[in-house]
Amino acid sequence: MLDCRANGGRAEETMAQAKESQQVERQAFVKMPNGQQQEPGGWNRVVLKVADLPGFVNELKKAGLRFRNEMESGPGGRQIQVEDPDGNPIELFEPAR
Repeated sequence: MLDCRANGGRAEETMAQAKESQQVERQAFVKMPNGQQQEPGGWNRVVLKVADLPGFVNELKKAGLRFRNEMESGPGGRQIQVEDPDGNPIELFEPAR
């Protein structure tokens, strides 16, 4: 609920400020490589540890699964996100050896 008294009783101006604040907050979300922005509820996901990530990714691609990004590598290992049939993200992770 907005308190119009905080803005001298100018409800329209207060509403415009709230709307602008929400737009700025939405712009602050990081985008996925495909341009998709984070939505309410976040990008929480299950993480599954795999032994051979490139090989497993190839098998899943052959089966027609959709990936949210390309495989990423870092000092901790490699990872990629795949979507389940409902569009929920699942992260596949191979720890560094």
